[in-house]
Amino acid sequence: MATVLVVEDDEYVRSAIIQELSRRRHAVRSAGRALDALREITQNPPDAVILDLGLPDLDGSEALKMVRSVSSVPVIVATARDDEAEIVRLLEAGADDYLVKPFSGDHLNARLDAVLRRARTTARPSTLRVGALAVDLNRREAVLNGTPLTLTRREFDLLAYLAARADRVVSRRELLTEVWQQSYGDDQTIDVHLSWLRRKLGESASAPRYLHTVRGVGVMLITPS
Repeated sequence: MATVLVVEDDEYVRSAIIQELSRRRHAVRSAGRALDALREITQNPPDAVILDLGLPDLDGSEALKMVRSVSSVPVIVATARDDEAEIVRLLEAGADDYLVKPFSGDHLNARLDAVLRRARTTARPSTLRVGALAVDLNRREAVLNGTPLTLTRREFDLLAYLAARADRVVSRRELLTEVWQQSYGDDQTIDVHLSWLRRKLGESASAPRYLHTVRGVGVMLITPS
């Protein structure tokens, strides 16, 4: 069972989602406005958020940015905007998954179960350590040799995912699916973020310490020898 915040201004849709989630034994809270949802998230953090984009007081994409500024709670965007560019933009902005309306109860629960599994996997332990690198998952902070690293959200997500799988090769396809939450794309985006991350770790692709590329396979984070 999880606590789920449903952010939806349409009373009929909101009631249907609440009924479906309650039937699956989730504890459900709801809000019809973005600012009410932000208050709920900061004061009574849920385990997951289902966020409609068409809210009366604030566009859902702006609400998503505000949620991400205060919380790493998993967010599933519910949208009628079946547009590939829009969906990619929302995923890049911090959505963990999306649903295109109308959707079935089974589809909703499958997506919710998936994001909750990922969240629980990355929640333990709260701090990952690889050599002199410490990644605090709860605070979303990374420290190297006692010095905090200034990371973007995506850089932190990438580093945390690799740190949780230290000394194991992670394929680019896996990174695309699990970190970027995309089933399609090219390697260039991943390579660019790896390059930025290497720079902040004080290394380069030609002289790696933590981040090692395994040609034709993927990348792995290791403890420097």
